[in-house]
Parts: sequence; C-alpha cells; structure tokens
Amino acid sequence: MPAITADTLTLPRVGAPAPSDTERPVRSITTGPRGYEGEGFPVVRAFAGVSSAALDPFVHMDQMGEIEYQPGEPRGTDWHPHRGFETVTYMIDGRFAHQDSHGGGGLITDGATQWMTAGSGVLHIETPPAELVESGGTFHGVQLWVNLPKADKFATPKYQAIEGGEVKLLSSEDGGALVRVIAGEVGGHQGPGATHTPITLAHATIEPGALLNLPWNREFNALVYVLSGQGTVGPVARPIQQGQLAVFGPGDRISIAAAASQDSNRPALEVLILGGKPIREPVVHYGPFVMNSKSEIIDAMEDFNAGRFGAIPPNALHPHRV
Repeated sequence: MPAITADTLTLPRVGAPAPSDTERPVRSITTGPRGYEGEGFPVVRAFAGVSSAALDPFVHMDQMGEIEYQPGEPRGTDWHPHRGFETVTYMIDGRFAHQDSHGGGGLITDGATQWMTAGSGVLHIETPPAELVESGGTFHGVQLWVNLPKADKFATPKYQAIEGGEVKLLSSEDGGALVRVIAGEVGGHQGPGATHTPITLAHATIEPGALLNLPWNREFNALVYVLSGQGTVGPVARPIQQGQLAVFGPGDRISIAAAASQDSNRPALEVLILGGKPIREPVVHYGPFVMNSKSEIIDAMEDFNAGRFGAIPPNALHPHRV
C-alpha cells in the first residue's frame, strides 16, 4: 500500500492509557457485501447491515478495489449531483481525477484525500485519468459520505485537496503501528482536514503482533474498518478481517491488534478508524441526496433537473475509454 509511510521510531507517540480510561467494547462486527459503482468499478459496501443510529454522522462508505486493472479496464463515475453532505475520497494506491461545477478538482493519488462539501448542490465527476485507463494498474481507495446537520445542508460547496504529505503521522506506544490522521484529532494531534461535522478520520498500519491503543473522543462514535489483513478488536480481542466493520460502544480508548501471522500478500493489518459527533436528526437518503425529509429530496431532484446545481464546465473531464 503506497499510502504515506514513515519510520515509526521517529514519530510522536500515542499516549498510554490513564488509570481512569475505559476501553470501548465491540458492539458488532459485520461483513460488507461486494458490488459495483459508477461505470462498473468493484466496491465493498462497508456499512451494509449497520443501523443509521450506530453510523451517525456517517451515511455511506465504499472500499474501492483493491484491484489490479488490465489496460482499458479502469472505470469511474460520470457527472452526477450531490446535496446535503460531504464526500471524502481517500486514494491509498492509484490515481483518480476529480472535477466539479464549483471549480474544485485535481488528481488524487497515493495517500491523498479529496474532501468535497456538496452543501446546497454540486455536480462532479470522479474517473481514472486517461493514462491509467491506457496502461492499467493498481487501484485502491475509500469513499466516505459525512452527513451535514440541517443548519449546514445548504452551505456553499467547497473543495479541499489534502495531499498525502500533509497528514499528521503518529506512532503507537510500542512503535509497531503507523497512524495517519487525515481529519480531526487523536491524542492532541490534529489532522489537516477541515470538516463541518466534528469527526476524526485516520488510517493505521499495524505490524504483525503489534497493538494499537488509541485515545478517542467520548462524544464521538467509533468505527474500525479492515482494509487488509486480520487481527482482533476491543478489550476481549474479537477476531476481525478484511472487509469487516467493527462498531464500538462508549469509552475512552479503542484497541486494535494485528495477528502475528499475516497473508504474504498483505504483510500488515490496515484499518480505517473513524468516528464523529452524532447529529441525531432525521435522515432521508435517496441516491446522491442526503436530506432531513422526503419533501427536501423532491426539492433536490427538482433543483437538479432545473439546472440549479451549476453547469458542467466547458473543459469537463469525461470517462476515458480505449
């Protein structure tokens, strides 16, 4: 996984638990089904089978790939609308091109993150660049949808490009895990992502046999998704493996351990760790719109059909085909 790496012995360490700290128990472990998105790229539906209350403030997450494309095979999405939430695209390996109707865009590559606030409404496209379609190659990433509270549903659309080298890098207490803080805060260390909804998003690589014990905001929910490898989670060491999501209960810390033996093709346990302050408002999710009521969904569809989400720019990206 070419996402940003570093020598953990030289990094700031995550602090040890205080005597009063409590470990978060594991409430559930679910396995995401596989499917296809956009023009036909493979995804794992990471949140399938989990209640919206347990996920709040998150709405949807796909693991895209991991896949080794042959020339002509890479696929993305064509132009489409969004309203009422933020889309986060984290590219672990490979390249993805983005463009939107409010002037945002660029190339998302190894370890970089695109953070798009759809807010009141935006059109955008995410697609492999022409050179990747021509040559083929590895493609692996994550797309996460973060809900916006009612007060921010109609915020002005915004785009953030977070390069891999900008994330905050931390080490576990024993030096056996590398933590990349993309947004939010872990143990007093702040990631670069600016979010409307208070959340924390991090990617950790845990070496075989190592333990990662992270302090976690008590006001936030806590989720751990396994991108690759196998290990255990929680105070009673529940087994977890690639494609599974753990939902944690309340407490001060999250514990994740890598199995001593890993697949030779996946030498470490790779996990996405995320949580946020629940919004606790009604959620109506229909296609690319996440609103508070059915009437707002109808309004969103009418506004999109009337061209109120902006226009596709004249120099627009389009899916490249060979």
